[in-house]
Amino acid sequence: MIEMMALRIARHIKHAVPDHPASTQVLKFVLAAILNTVFIITLTLTVSLFTGKLIEVVIIMMAFAFLRQMTGGLHLKSGMGCVAVSTLLFTGLSFVKLDYNWTIGATLVSMLLIFVFAPAGIERQTRIPPRYFPLLRSGAFIVVSFNLFIANPFLAISFFVQTLSLINIRR
Repeated sequence: MIEMMALRIARHIKHAVPDHPASTQVLKFVLAAILNTVFIITLTLTVSLFTGKLIEVVIIMMAFAFLRQMTGGLHLKSGMGCVAVSTLLFTGLSFVKLDYNWTIGATLVSMLLIFVFAPAGIERQTRIPPRYFPLLRSGAFIVVSFNLFIANPFLAISFFVQTLSLINIRR
């Protein structure tokens, strides 16, 4: 559905501006990513208003997205699948209650997973040259390590789930 919407919008743009330097396929790819993000944020925030977990969901989504930019991770094949899984994941994580020890434990495990697996699967999704990937790993490690001092359970659970997506079972 998202891909079809993106293609329809891309064709409209190409029709309205035929001299646009981007091809229809490039426009479709970019628009699909934008629509995917908009749908995830809108749907998740709407659900969180009903569950009363708005602040928790915002923390979880921001932490997840920020860390994902530095570390990469598993990608689903379908845009709608990504929207559904992400919305359910972020909403579900907002109900997880971690005490201090579990928060620190989840943070330490996340740091270990970053050290071992990050970055994962970003080679074809970033313009950052591979020679800078160790800096991404270090940056992600440092960002997550701040939670050892903050001890925010929603940061911990978000970082933990994001770093689990780094593990490539097919290796």
